[in-house]
Amino acid sequence: MIQTDSASHPVDIHVGGMIRMRRKLLGVSQDQLATALGLSFQQVQKYERGSNRVSASKLYEIGVFLKVGTGYFFQGLPEADTLEPADGVEATQIFLSSQEGHQMAAIFARVPAGATRRRLVDLIRTVAGVS
Repeated sequence: MIQTDSASHPVDIHVGGMIRMRRKLLGVSQDQLATALGLSFQQVQKYERGSNRVSASKLYEIGVFLKVGTGYFFQGLPEADTLEPADGVEATQIFLSSQEGHQMAAIFARVPAGATRRRLVDLIRTVAGVS
C-alpha cells in the first residue's frame, strides 16, 4: 500500500503503539527511553503516535533497550492487503496504554501461574459478560 497523503501510515501507528505498550509494561518513561536512544522525549512521542516513522536501526535500538526483538513491534499486524487490526490487538493496545490496564498487567504478572490466574481470568470474563 503506497500512501499519498501526509496522514500517518497504519503500520507506523501500529509499531508506535507497540513501542508505547512495551515501554509502559516495563515502567519506562518517555524521557528514559529518549535518553537511552539519544533523542528528545518529543521524538519518542512522535514515534509512539506514528506521526514519525521509526528507522530500522532505531527500531533495533528500541528493541534492545526494551528487551524484545524487532519482530515484537509487528505482532498482530494485519495482512498487508487489509491493514485492519488483527482480532483484539488494537483493543489490547488501548487497554494496556491506560493507567488501569498498566496497573492490572503489572499486578497480574505477580500472580503465580496456575489455578489462581485461571480463576482471575474467569472472574474478569464473568464481569465482562464474555464466555
